Amino acid sequence: MAKNRKSDAAVRFAPVIKALLLCAFFVTAGVGYVWYKNQISMLGHQIKERENRLADLERGNKVRRDQLAALCSPVKLDERVRQLNLGLGPPALTQIIRLVDAPVQVPQTSRIRAVELARRD
Repeated sequence: MAKNRKSDAAVRFAPVIKALLLCAFFVTAGVGYVWYKNQISMLGHQIKERENRLADLERGNKVRRDQLAALCSPVKLDERVRQLNLGLGPPALTQIIRLVDAPVQVPQTSRIRAVELARRD
């Protein structure tokens, strides 16, 4: 009879252990699901913040591009020269230096190869 009692106890604990393992699985799955949803929410929030920052930076860049274009315009530059009394004007012809590009000379070996290639065709 002692043998039957041991087997009865093992039989009684098996469903309890199965139930506990099943509950642990569902709890773990539930916690994992909530954690993933939280991560998705946080990443979505970070993406939105960075998109807003990018839009702000692009607007700032456009404003600065427009300012640069306005400051580099010849009309604005002439006006600024007059305001500061710099005495700037067009250069005299003696102040202009003209550079002449020398003709490019093909090395002799290249000429020979070109003639040989032309003869082959």
